[in-house]
Amino acid sequence: METIERDFIKKLWAGRFTEETAKSVEEFTQSILFDKRLWLFDIVGSIAHATMLSEQGIITKEEYSEIIGGLGEIEQEIKSGKFKFDEALEDIHMNIEDALIKKSPVAGRKLHTARSRNDQVALDIRFYLSGVTETVIIQIKDFQKTLTNIAQNNLETIMPGYTHLQRAQPVTLAHHLLAYVEMFERDKERYTDALKRIDTLPLGACALAGTTLNINRESVARQLGFKRISGNSIDAVSDRDFVIEFISNSSILMMHLSRMAEELVLWSTKEFSFIEIADAYTTGSSIMPQKKNPDVAELIRGKTGRVYGALVSILTTMKALPLAYNRDMQEDKEPLFDVIDTITHVLHVINEMFTHIKFNKERMRKTAAEGFSLATDLAEYLVTKGMPFRSAHEVTGNIVGYCIGKSMDLHELTIEEFKKFSDLIENDIYSRLTIEASVRGRKSYGGTGEVEEQIKRLRKELDMEIEE
Repeated sequence: METIERDFIKKLWAGRFTEETAKSVEEFTQSILFDKRLWLFDIVGSIAHATMLSEQGIITKEEYSEIIGGLGEIEQEIKSGKFKFDEALEDIHMNIEDALIKKSPVAGRKLHTARSRNDQVALDIRFYLSGVTETVIIQIKDFQKTLTNIAQNNLETIMPGYTHLQRAQPVTLAHHLLAYVEMFERDKERYTDALKRIDTLPLGACALAGTTLNINRESVARQLGFKRISGNSIDAVSDRDFVIEFISNSSILMMHLSRMAEELVLWSTKEFSFIEIADAYTTGSSIMPQKKNPDVAELIRGKTGRVYGALVSILTTMKALPLAYNRDMQEDKEPLFDVIDTITHVLHVINEMFTHIKFNKERMRKTAAEGFSLATDLAEYLVTKGMPFRSAHEVTGNIVGYCIGKSMDLHELTIEEFKKFSDLIENDIYSRLTIEASVRGRKSYGGTGEVEEQIKRLRKELDMEIEE
């Protein structure tokens, strides 16, 4: 018994080695400092594996009981903070197995039967990432609800819509915010679709070729709730597509959040003055007492590059690896974990911050009415009178040029002045040349005049109470 314990301390794989691992190598190759967050998934996966080994008669019921009891004790030790993670044992798998063997020297050594760290780590990451993905989907949905509620309260808040960052046509704040709700819906769909590919059991592939032992992978899949089992043992241990896909989806999500953050930065400037972010979500300057900086929004924008970097990192790691497992793949976890921490924190803080933003409705409305934003409405008015759109576009352009020369706006022209450009223009043009009429009149599906219907659709999709 003492010999068994003393030998195990060397390394799990120390059998064919005659020298101890150099301390520098232990420090270089360890992953326990970051993969210890997988401890619960490693234990749960080990329990399912041990259950299957017992069902198949590969280990005895007594050995099974010892293993389950030991793993339960280790779980409590980790939860209480008493468990000591050891860098010399490299990773979470070896740390837990070492602790188990110390408790049950013989039975503990049988837990690794018919599995490898290659399929074990693939299981742990998939198991962990499945739950994380579901959490992110919920966070996105919560933020969509926040934006939809704000939109519901701002159906009449008119603001300028932009193209090329130039004032284009009047829209409502509700309409503008719902554009982001649509973006986040696509993000949600991507994560939901990715769950199908994460939900694949790799355990049983062993190192790369499977096992000669009579295992039952269906039993493990059933216990852990996996819907699919990997169909090729080589692919099972060498696949990190699901990690790449999660980070890719997160990069697109962060791009959307960054675009939103950029608008918050712009809108909070004195030049725009569209919003005021609550003091609790801004910071001051160390030298300029008057400053109120939108640092949260800026950091969201900045952290987007961090997530993009993780995507490039994992793609670069995987791009030239021969089959099957290679140690390079240990480099998948740090970027993945960093992305998870980043997006979950960002989604939490931006959702919270948005409920503490004050919108300057009068400033938005005043800005929307400036800069000939109703020119397209005039052109479409001429179309309703029978003029081809290209001709209407040209006539309207001439009218705008005339107004610029006179320092006037469109609604300030007399009917006589309008008729200099087209006899089709009548007194009813004036009812069209208001920003309210412009917003209400665009009733094409998804347009500014259809926002209330958009909100009703979204509230139904997001399981929110329909407000009349």
